Amino acid sequence: MNPEFATVSHISDDHGPIDLNVAVVGEADAPLILCIHGWPETWHSWRHQMEHFAARGYRVAAMDVRGYGNSSRPEAIEAYRLRELCGDAAAVIRELSPEAPAIVFGHDWGSPTACNTARLFPDLVRAVAFMSVPYLPAAPGDPMELWDLLYPDSFFYMKYFQEPGVAEKAFEADVAESMRKVYFAASGDAPPELWSAERPSDAEFFAELVDPDPVPDWMSGDQIQPTIDAHTGASSHGAFNRYRAQRFDGDDIAPIGQPNLAQPACFIGGSADVVRRFVPGVDVFASAGDACDDFRGSTVIDGVGHWVQQERPSEVNAVLDAFLESL
Repeated sequence: MNPEFATVSHISDDHGPIDLNVAVVGEADAPLILCIHGWPETWHSWRHQMEHFAARGYRVAAMDVRGYGNSSRPEAIEAYRLRELCGDAAAVIRELSPEAPAIVFGHDWGSPTACNTARLFPDLVRAVAFMSVPYLPAAPGDPMELWDLLYPDSFFYMKYFQEPGVAEKAFEADVAESMRKVYFAASGDAPPELWSAERPSDAEFFAELVDPDPVPDWMSGDQIQPTIDAHTGASSHGAFNRYRAQRFDGDDIAPIGQPNLAQPACFIGGSADVVRRFVPGVDVFASAGDACDDFRGSTVIDGVGHWVQQERPSEVNAVLDAFLESL
């Protein structure tokens, strides 16, 4: 697959000009699928879906979210609030599909971005497939208060990410090692306790993880190297600022539109996804469709971890095929 790269430029609500790097495959007049990645990925995490759906007659675009790859990296934490990221997605859709709404796929942080783009810009989004993170309507308040309540005296990675500069320094010390550790720890190939083991609240997150040797097949060769290359030598502040900007999202979005998604939607996750057990005693995947008015189904793929569309691309693509055929 040899995508073309486009730069989509727009003026964001509060933070000036933003340039977005977008990888594109498929014919220019074909229906658009926009793919939105999460942490700590890039457009390359969608390589399997891009090739598959371009061959099926779609134009597939995978963006570098702001703060990643060759997209803009504004400094302010506020620049990474969800409303801003949804505005970026809307700008890409307007640029690449001015005559018709797009289908949007989202994974990890890309999942709430995809879903809230559908909420905030309903005329631009035809349908949504969200992966690994179920859709929850935005509510006023700071989500970090929940994690402080659930993990008051122990480690939780989002708490570790809150202090500016701390996670960046650890991640950037050896980007390739950090990426291998994070990908492996949250995958279906790792023992579940590797990510969720009890640790003191001041634990050094990246130092606690395992650098796999050998790496699983889905991580081998050039499978994740382009993402490693995109992070190497670049500031990672934008990637971590998204975690710090969560506190703005509820107040920004809750007053706008309807909380439930009106568009057709589906959810895909892995049975071994670490997100599934973030809330002790609760399977957060069980309610994946609760805030969707036209929910077309939830698929949990056995033995798969957080990187579902990379760990099991053919199975994910088959589910997405069925979803698109249902539209």
